[in-house]
Amino acid sequence: MRPEDSLLRVRRSILIKAPPPKVWENFTNFKLMESWWGFRVGDPQAGTSKGQWLDKYEPRVGGRIEMAVNWDGARVVYGGEIKVFSPRAELTFESDWIPNRGWKMPTYMTVRLTPALDGTLVEIFHYGFERTGGDVGAEHAGYEEGWGMTQLSALKRISE
Repeated sequence: MRPEDSLLRVRRSILIKAPPPKVWENFTNFKLMESWWGFRVGDPQAGTSKGQWLDKYEPRVGGRIEMAVNWDGARVVYGGEIKVFSPRAELTFESDWIPNRGWKMPTYMTVRLTPALDGTLVEIFHYGFERTGGDVGAEHAGYEEGWGMTQLSALKRISE
């Protein structure tokens, strides 16, 4: 499934003043991916931490990516198998709760890099909510509201 095949999709994008190969460097290993995809605020020892953690990243087709978020005071893990790993162009992976929290099938996330305006247009798509079952409209709306620009802004800072 591609983002264009899904009616219910979230899209966030940013223009980075760097060529796709330079931006893509930040996708090549765990440490670099964590520097922009994972973010934290607060003190985990005091129980006040919020944010997202990159727990696992195997940068290849068939590898896994797993992240964790603080959800109502509990650490919750999501992620899945990497379906597309196309250097300088695209990373696509399944996204489901681990363990599954009731979705019939996982959603997908795609990060796409496109040369544009003497730089790189970076787009994040979260899509496939039609596959989750239940109230798919409410599920999509929750993610539409929840997705911000944190990861893309961090990627821009370290790429330019």
